[in-house]
Amino acid sequence: MGLTCQKQEFYICDLYSFCAVCSIFDFVAVNAGGTAPKKLCPTVWFYVNKQAFNTKKPTISFYSFIQIQSMFSQVRMPATSSVFSAYTTFVASAMLVKTMLHEVQTLAKQLVPQQLQDKILSGIGRLLGDPSSQMTLVIDEYNGYTMNQIFEASQIYLQTKISPAVSRLRVSRSPREKNLLVTISNGEKVIDVFEGIQLKWEMVSSTEKVMGGDKGERRSIELSFLKKNMEKVLSSYLPYVVERSESIKEENKVVKLYSLGNFQGGAMVGGGAWGSINLDHPSTFETLAMDLKLKEDLIKDLDRFVRRRKFYKRVGKAWKRGYLLYGPPGTGKTSLIAAMANYLKFDVYDLELTSLQRNSQLRKLLVSTKNRSILVIEDIDCSTELQDRQAGRYNQPTTQLTLSGLLNFIDGLWSSCGDERIIVFTTNHKDRIDPALLRPGRMDMHIHMSYCTPYGFKTLASNYLGVSNHRLFTEIERLITEVEVTPAEIAEELMKSEEADVALEGLIEFLKRAKIAENKSNGEGKEVDEQGTERRDVVESEKVVETKRQKEDSEWRTRDF
Repeated sequence: MGLTCQKQEFYICDLYSFCAVCSIFDFVAVNAGGTAPKKLCPTVWFYVNKQAFNTKKPTISFYSFIQIQSMFSQVRMPATSSVFSAYTTFVASAMLVKTMLHEVQTLAKQLVPQQLQDKILSGIGRLLGDPSSQMTLVIDEYNGYTMNQIFEASQIYLQTKISPAVSRLRVSRSPREKNLLVTISNGEKVIDVFEGIQLKWEMVSSTEKVMGGDKGERRSIELSFLKKNMEKVLSSYLPYVVERSESIKEENKVVKLYSLGNFQGGAMVGGGAWGSINLDHPSTFETLAMDLKLKEDLIKDLDRFVRRRKFYKRVGKAWKRGYLLYGPPGTGKTSLIAAMANYLKFDVYDLELTSLQRNSQLRKLLVSTKNRSILVIEDIDCSTELQDRQAGRYNQPTTQLTLSGLLNFIDGLWSSCGDERIIVFTTNHKDRIDPALLRPGRMDMHIHMSYCTPYGFKTLASNYLGVSNHRLFTEIERLITEVEVTPAEIAEELMKSEEADVALEGLIEFLKRAKIAENKSNGEGKEVDEQGTERRDVVESEKVVETKRQKEDSEWRTRDF
């Protein structure tokens, strides 16, 4: 080159980058029609490699640069148009390859099922990915004493994600249900995709020993994904799962009846004390044989309760309501509870106080009930003997369940552990219940389930015989006002024949016999003729007492605490 200068050394940061530059130049020269400098790359590679062995920083000396430049000067360089032509060819080839890959991908999406694609991608991710980049969320069935809402929502949501790739499923169906309940079995995995994020669900179940030596099942669901998607999963995906499950539940709402224990055998692990079955009771407010005015007042009270969430929060009260159902046996107290549950679509928890020994058990059961539910304690006057708050002794040494604990359970601090709950007490003898249990704020509405009335009879006749009017109705209604018979007794007589005339005539005979027996039991000694026209003097006094009692009840019903 004719250049003379002092020897200097230039450091190169990357040996492979330098060689790559030489290789690219070689490619362009050949394709542009020039002569490739075949000795260029081997010479430079050997020299630089040799320097790399002798020093930590590969170098090219200045006189080597002159040598390389001299070698380039001996090569016939291609024209500029040839270089651009080769570049155009290269770009066109790259675009063609990209288009072909896109077409193959589109065709694969059409022919290969999404579940299989997810499985293939998941397998590739496991082979190429770093296991430490995976995050797994464990969703237990119970959170202490209460049911884990995320677990329940996940179960419902995964029913919509079951694919042919799942090999084991659990299938069940309750009586009177049309659809099968299909859930994933233990150890099965379900792949889901949310906003480009791949997530893997897995059901996990184990058997553990609980108190008493029984074996119980502990269930959980594991959700796995990449750690980098943690925030989106917690802030977007899980709320979406909960929202989707709520809409599914609303579409397929089935009222459940809960009782203590596991109906499938064994004990419940992780805080679960309740077992459930579907509540298939057909009772509704339309079929109830109760006073029309009382029925309308109750429906209005229930409607007002469920829509007053903000009201209860504003006034500082727990969102709950108490109802006392009292009256003789067979007057429809249990049917009324079922009608309330069917009307509100609330689950029912049937609690027997005789199965509890301590106040702590009562609190545990309370917090494990769900929102939008009805807690029922039937025959509370004879369920158990409670220790009086002022008497310093126990009526039953075998139990430590106290009246104070029950009161705290109804409207104390523990009663606020949940929203939109209804508490129902039933009794045949209202006067036997401690007045502390009956005050407003505990039992807000007292409902007297009385003997059958003319309106109740017409409801029963419509239900059982399909008739709304009959020539015998007048006589039956008159007899019903003169004798005390329960709706259950009337219904039993109406069921004895499918023919209205036969059933109603049999009912008249039953009412006449009941009237004679009632007169004899009262010791009046008056004979009653066949038509039952003789009235008892005591009827008027009983009506006065009944009127006063109904007036007292109406005062309770009009209150909204």
